[in-house]
Amino acid sequence: MTATGGGGSYISHNTSMAPSLDDDNSLFNFVVQDGYGVKGMADLGLSKVPARYIQQQKERIDKKNARMCVLPAIDLLKLEGDEHDRVVEEITRAAETLGFFQVVNHNVPVKLLEKLKDAVHLFFGQAPEEKAVYRKGLSPSPLVQYGTSFAPEKEKALEWKDYVSMIYTNDAEALQHWPKECKEEALEYLKMSLHMVRKLMELLMGNLGVKPDDSKIDALIGFKMVNMNFYPTCPNPELTIGVGRHSDMGALTVLVQDGIGGLYVKLEEDIEDVGKKGEWMEIPPIQGALVINIGDTLQIISNGKYKSAEHRVGTTSTKSRVSIPIFTMPNPTEKIKPLPQLAERDGGARFREVVFQDYMSNFFNNAHEGKKSLQFAQV
Repeated sequence: MTATGGGGSYISHNTSMAPSLDDDNSLFNFVVQDGYGVKGMADLGLSKVPARYIQQQKERIDKKNARMCVLPAIDLLKLEGDEHDRVVEEITRAAETLGFFQVVNHNVPVKLLEKLKDAVHLFFGQAPEEKAVYRKGLSPSPLVQYGTSFAPEKEKALEWKDYVSMIYTNDAEALQHWPKECKEEALEYLKMSLHMVRKLMELLMGNLGVKPDDSKIDALIGFKMVNMNFYPTCPNPELTIGVGRHSDMGALTVLVQDGIGGLYVKLEEDIEDVGKKGEWMEIPPIQGALVINIGDTLQIISNGKYKSAEHRVGTTSTKSRVSIPIFTMPNPTEKIKPLPQLAERDGGARFREVVFQDYMSNFFNNAHEGKKSLQFAQV
């Protein structure tokens, strides 16, 4: 069956499995319910983007007018030497302004990062039915979920992305339940990144005047999840988004980008030598670097001193893109609120105490809409 619509054909060749892309229900069932994902749809040979994926003008990324972030990657090796204090200042300044920075010499081997990207392509290159066994409500393990977009039932326009999420409990369960195509690389990436995450948390907490101990840090990063995101080539990237505007809900996110780019962050304030408030900056891929971004949890406990970064992802017509974030978050039962000494210093708490499970539920039950999720905890 070939689906056609006003203005031309969607599909460049016949296929017996093709849905009617003009029909919202048929498209939604094929992509979301049946687990074909955006990749399954893109593999039909689209000549234009289906209407369900066309974003409102205000949500589209104007790549021609977006600026490239010029901040160099931070060399973590220099924390061991005479430049320790300067590097700490670079990290804390980034956390207080942009909410994003890149790091090199992070002790995660570049060779592993390349293997990791290959593993993402291997997983998403499988037949649709192989991936669909992990979809929501049907996955053989609560630790693994495959899906598409973010909150498809709630979104006005769908996001051009498929993903698999893998929750970490312990090594044995990860190796037992995570998909065989990527579990070893994903687990190694997580374990090798956690030492860096802990070090960054120590520095960021210390900058708040808190003597960081293991129990305090464990409380903020005790829940860990690795996502593998796949953004298929898109015939009309100017009309679509890979991920809509949002901030992450956890403490710190660690991200591997491939060389294609497409990650954009919004400036919450004027930043000297970087850009003006409200501008979107592209975070360029740097070979061997990891991207770090501040999540809502750190904005809450710092009483607003640290900024969770509002960001989004574009699409491309030339090559499929992958990214692999690690989300480090408080345990679901953990209560998060501004540190008392910061609330006192600032003349009051800007956020109320919330149980992180409640914060997560609010986050996942709504479509991406900038930093609206943070309003859940605002006083």
